[in-house]
Amino acid sequence: MLGSSNDTDVDNNRRRLLAALGGSASVALAGCSAILDDGDDDDTDDTDVDDGDDDTDPDEEEGRTNADKAQAAWERIVDNPAPEDQDIRDEAFIEIEEAIRDDMILLPLYHNLEDRFWYDYVDVPLTGALGAHHQVHTETEVDGDDELNLINSTFDELDPIMSTDTASSTVINQIYETLTMYPNGEPEIENQLLEEYEVSDDDLTWTFTLKEGVEFHEGEELTADDVVYSWRRTVESPNSERAVFTLDSASGIGIAHETDDDGGVVPESLAVEAVDDYTVEMELVSPNPAVLDILTYSSFAVIPEGLVGDIEGYDGEVEHDEFQTEMANGTGPFMYDDFTVDQEIRLVRNDNYHGSEPSLESIHWEIIEDDEAIFTYAMEQNADIFGIPTPQYDPDLIDAEEDDQGRNVGTYGPMENDETAEYLSVPEISTFYFGFNARNVPREVRQAVAHATDHSELVEDIFAGRGVEAFSFTPPAIWPTGPDGYEDWLDEWPYAMNETDIEGATQVLNEAGYTEDDPFELTLTTYDDAAFQEAAELTRQKLAGTGVDFDIEEAPFSTLQDRGEDGDLEMWTLGWIWSWEDVAYGHFGFEPKNTDTSVMPEESTGYYLDWQTELEEEA
Repeated sequence: MLGSSNDTDVDNNRRRLLAALGGSASVALAGCSAILDDGDDDDTDDTDVDDGDDDTDPDEEEGRTNADKAQAAWERIVDNPAPEDQDIRDEAFIEIEEAIRDDMILLPLYHNLEDRFWYDYVDVPLTGALGAHHQVHTETEVDGDDELNLINSTFDELDPIMSTDTASSTVINQIYETLTMYPNGEPEIENQLLEEYEVSDDDLTWTFTLKEGVEFHEGEELTADDVVYSWRRTVESPNSERAVFTLDSASGIGIAHETDDDGGVVPESLAVEAVDDYTVEMELVSPNPAVLDILTYSSFAVIPEGLVGDIEGYDGEVEHDEFQTEMANGTGPFMYDDFTVDQEIRLVRNDNYHGSEPSLESIHWEIIEDDEAIFTYAMEQNADIFGIPTPQYDPDLIDAEEDDQGRNVGTYGPMENDETAEYLSVPEISTFYFGFNARNVPREVRQAVAHATDHSELVEDIFAGRGVEAFSFTPPAIWPTGPDGYEDWLDEWPYAMNETDIEGATQVLNEAGYTEDDPFELTLTTYDDAAFQEAAELTRQKLAGTGVDFDIEEAPFSTLQDRGEDGDLEMWTLGWIWSWEDVAYGHFGFEPKNTDTSVMPEESTGYYLDWQTELEEEA
């Protein structure tokens, strides 16, 4: 199938490929829901499909833990990647959600409604459900100023293969480019470095034709060799944190490759080849209609061949430490100027950009995490586009109407500085949560927190209505069995829904031997966010005297990530924002064997759960 550089044709071709392969894709989001094919009309007998199971009902196996259930379900997803196996994968996704819920290894709190504010002298496109971190500021204008001033959280990497958070990807997406993109975070794919593509009849060979005349910031022309080198780094570099999206058919592209005796990728075995200067050929292990979506992810951004010597065959022009924070060389509309970690970063315009040249001369981010400091910075008009922290947010100041994408668009104000800001609220595909490390926190304590949590109270009273209650990690917009299946899921929620069930919390704790006189001591770590600190305090107060003794601490966002990877957390607050519309993109991090913090981030790239400690084989 031939793709065109015309952006509409790119998306239409992708959807035709989905139809040809027998798969399904979610429609453009409206409000906080999207329709998926729930397979209700398909009575296919799965017993004829080799899903890796024998005749034994795994749920009846003695000693089988919820971690075992999740591991088996993920392996069934991996073993059944074909489009016609979607029903098998959907069933497995539900089993993973059940294991998460029943083990309470992670407590979903809410799906975010992302608010954005900007002064009326700023002209910026509206963003979509996949998040503002996708926005590249080629169309943004600031009346009377050549610099766009923004606020960001802490991060310490500009290397695309290290980026796992929106703070770093917000900046990386201005500097580096991928073959495809989601413009402004709207779920409709456009070409970026791609001119056209072709897919073989067996859907395993993808041929990409690159745009010609694209130059890196330091003047070299981008070629197919740069793409091959960049994608090799995603799986061969010890600095890569997202190899799974390159190698795994279930949660990523599934590019063919060879592995060595230790399970590592054999150098130069990744099935990506430069056919000529502008043609890249890629071989998959199984058909995958989501290839163009996944290629929007920042780890697939292209850097010059040999720039960093962290894979076999290259000495490197710069050391990786320098490449991580002290320089950058991409093809994007903005170039590296200066980065002081934990303080600020500035980019300047790329005057040789191959696309529409931005009118801005520079973008500056101030790194601020304290809510009061963020609000003051914005009210003093030091930031042109900003968020308003929940403690300072007043929903009564909103005057907005819903558009055809379910976004609320209008104004907010007058604010404390007597200005009225432009306003946008977007229902994100995201989940914010309390996470638990299984090695450090017993199941009964985790379940007690779930019994005590009133989701509606948190959303309305703590987060000022800026979200929708979450009772699953997977948002309802992409629930595997559609809206009806999600309603069935809600009916089976085993903890008190939108209530505080102290009796249930006390019972499960007492049965485990935790009492007011002999409590379990638990540290809850939040990042620097006043609303989450308030949620933590509310949780502590509710469970006081039940057998859990809480200590609450704060940590900068990047510090919390580092401690999570080190296994140095017990209970914490974080969120997950989907970069493309695929349940597996969120579920890959729950595979228990992928949550082992002792080998993060090199060998394990999941959530900081240490859930593998509850596998039967580890018990």
